[in-house]
Amino acid sequence: MTDSNKPRSGRAVTASRNASRIASKRAAKPERKSAAKPRKRTPGRPRTDAPDQRERLLDAALACFVRKGIAATSLRDIAAESGVTPALAHYYFGDKSQLLEAVIETRAMPAFLQVRERVVAAGDDVADVVAAFVFGVTEAVKRYPWWPQLWVREVLCEGGALRDLLLTRIAPELARILAQRFATAQAQGRLNADLDPRLLLPTLIGLTLFPAAGAPIWRQMFEADDLGMDDVRRHALALLDRGLELKP
Repeated sequence: MTDSNKPRSGRAVTASRNASRIASKRAAKPERKSAAKPRKRTPGRPRTDAPDQRERLLDAALACFVRKGIAATSLRDIAAESGVTPALAHYYFGDKSQLLEAVIETRAMPAFLQVRERVVAAGDDVADVVAAFVFGVTEAVKRYPWWPQLWVREVLCEGGALRDLLLTRIAPELARILAQRFATAQAQGRLNADLDPRLLLPTLIGLTLFPAAGAPIWRQMFEADDLGMDDVRRHALALLDRGLELKP
């Protein structure tokens, strides 16, 4: 009998059976799936969305617009002002034009609308209308101290980025309301006949927004740091009361 035909020992048979069992168990086990790879972040997307990050970018944009002007401010400038990367600014707003629109809607328009709402609510009495405008502007300047400088730079100056906003969305209705009420009061003999109703709105602006915009100059010139917007309001109303020659 050759070696290949010799019967195997009991130990060899047991080892063979154990090996077969182990192989069967391994074959029965399902292959372990590889760990899922983490999803890649969208380019520019922040790792954590800070709730106030968008507001901080809006505030930074407004600060840059007031200090440098809208045309001279880049998205990179705004990102640096806010302490974030330009990619993060792109993530929240896309581009500078969309960021500007957001600043207009959330920062600039509330200041303008505060004045408009006061004037509309004042009724038809011209004295109440004048007081509402003056109070509206002075209170808005106290609440939004950046407004006068932005007004001068971006509305009054040629090429200002907010001039169209004034001409298309703000001024038409407000100017019409004021001119109509002034003209009606004048026709009824309750307003100085020498005044032009169309020039009263620029006059009101000149007595409120301009002193606020020029405050850093005239306060230094007259050493008048104690004068604030409440003083501007009282001064404007006193001048208007006598100049308009308002009658009940």
